[in-house]
Amino acid sequence: MLSIAVCDDEIRECCTISGKIREILEEMGQPCLVRQFFGGQELLRDAAQFDLIFLDIMMHPPDGMKTAQMLREKENDMLLVFVSSSRSYVFDAYDVEAFQYLLKPIDEKKLKSVLQRAVDKIQRRSQEFIIVSKERKNRKLFLDDIYYFEIRGRTIVVHGTEGLFTYYGQIGVLEKTLQEKGFFRCHKSFLINLKYADVYNRQEVLLANGEKIMIARRRYEEFGKAILAYMRKSGGIGSEK
Repeated sequence: MLSIAVCDDEIRECCTISGKIREILEEMGQPCLVRQFFGGQELLRDAAQFDLIFLDIMMHPPDGMKTAQMLREKENDMLLVFVSSSRSYVFDAYDVEAFQYLLKPIDEKKLKSVLQRAVDKIQRRSQEFIIVSKERKNRKLFLDDIYYFEIRGRTIVVHGTEGLFTYYGQIGVLEKTLQEKGFFRCHKSFLINLKYADVYNRQEVLLANGEKIMIARRRYEEFGKAILAYMRKSGGIGSEK
């Protein structure tokens, strides 16, 4: 069941948006729980339980943008949709990784499109994840969202659909953690998600995001076996001679 929060200090507006969301998701056959909040502080106390949050920007302190910043400081992974009568905050929304920015009054076709994309994104996320620590905060990394891991000294760089994320760790330990989860260490510095491997030869593999990752000569044969095993589960891949 999809868990959604709508936060707007205008009670009538909050109820209207919540009602529209319920109607659209019922039409889509998507079970959901929609809760209403009339202030940022109230939302912050319970925010961790939601998959998707609709957040008005122009609220009594803390306003929607400040509330979003505090949500992200907690490393929450929910999708954020801003709602506002003004376009002025569109670029600020990027700083808190907003999923969408909707203008009031909300167009129902636009809302339906946003909800469909949000549902698709949430459902695509594998239940498989790892938890890593950075600056005394824990962060959940969904494996389906990761193209590859790269080791740089004592730092692991996560290359994913949401951009880059770094933390301190050992790639050998990470490799063991991800055994049987569709990842392969094709080079001492790279651990790739086989899901995103498009084309490969003896020197490199081309990933779905357009990046080319080196394949160590001594790992090529094992890499080929790993690709074939993955193909049996999820489809085909091209091979260059």
